[in-house]
Amino acid sequence: MTNDNANDPRLTPLAASLPSTVPFVGPEAQERAKGSPFKARLGANENVFGPSPSAIRAMRQAAKDVWMYADPESHDLRMALAAHHAVNPDEIVVGAGIDGLLDSLVRLTVTTGTPVVTSAGAYPTFNYHVTGYGGVIHTVNYTADFEDPDHLIAKAREVGAKLIYLSNPDNPMGTHHTGATLQRMIESVPEGCLLVLDEAYLELAPKGAAPAINTKDSRVIRLRTFSKGYGMAGTRVGYAIGHKSLISSFNRVRNHFGMGRISQVGALAALEDQDWLNDVREKVEGSRQRLYEIAEENGLEAIPSATNFVAIDCGKDGTFARAVLTALGDLGVFVRMPFVAPQDRCIRISCGTPKDMTLVAKALPKALAQANASTQKV
Repeated sequence: MTNDNANDPRLTPLAASLPSTVPFVGPEAQERAKGSPFKARLGANENVFGPSPSAIRAMRQAAKDVWMYADPESHDLRMALAAHHAVNPDEIVVGAGIDGLLDSLVRLTVTTGTPVVTSAGAYPTFNYHVTGYGGVIHTVNYTADFEDPDHLIAKAREVGAKLIYLSNPDNPMGTHHTGATLQRMIESVPEGCLLVLDEAYLELAPKGAAPAINTKDSRVIRLRTFSKGYGMAGTRVGYAIGHKSLISSFNRVRNHFGMGRISQVGALAALEDQDWLNDVREKVEGSRQRLYEIAEENGLEAIPSATNFVAIDCGKDGTFARAVLTALGDLGVFVRMPFVAPQDRCIRISCGTPKDMTLVAKALPKALAQANASTQKV
């Protein structure tokens, strides 16, 4: 992408060198481009089953106080999260989603030339922040559609990485490692390095998918969110759990008034309604099973998922999968796909309502036929 601001003397040399782009093109922008709304919004891994009704009531009630700034310490939410996870409040920091926390964390640890390690094709917002602060990204490949802890550790040792990023469960493939595997990885983190463990989808994963939380271990920081299982992506509430010395460092750079009152109140109410979260888990599991069936009905293979989305192997290469994705969009179904080979042979479909699944079931065979016709012409 051309950088139109490359010659703007007001920009820093680093900023001037960066492309004027974002990691994702939102569905709203796509709808504007095509001139019509999507019938099924299944590309951003939003929880279409929504937040707890008690969270909605709490946010509605809080709206009358929106003229006030929110508590910059997110005190009540932090106290509740600390009790929920059996840690101390000074071992938790609240921020504007995992993306906002990643920005603060990278700002704290990365400068020009700092090496970091991630998987090729993993969640791209981490790379976006690293590049924005001048860091150098080193990647390793997935192994059989799983991020590879051993290879990540080996690469970190090789390049002297300051950070290692891994999401478990993984986005975009939906695969996951056991807590025992991740604990071995934590114990192997090189001295002077930090494992950034993104657990955005953990509430939707099977039991045993996470190592025990040990805030005395300064080798790892855990990132969680209310965007997925709790169904509150639009409120932008995330939090990090880690050693108190690292957590306190966030106060050096974070946006202290970055959280809104409505978001804080809603997240607190959502956390208190674990029955709703359990109900969401059941609905997500039902939708995952339906997506597996839809894939099989079309002669495709679905990657077993521990998230609220399913990656479906389209059986060919990235060009074909992209044609399927485009055809689905033309049919009113918004989905996304991995962007690095060989994972880009897949499309990624978020879990949805029975109505959403019916739309997918009707659209996918048409999209596959269109993709076959268009790619055979090339």
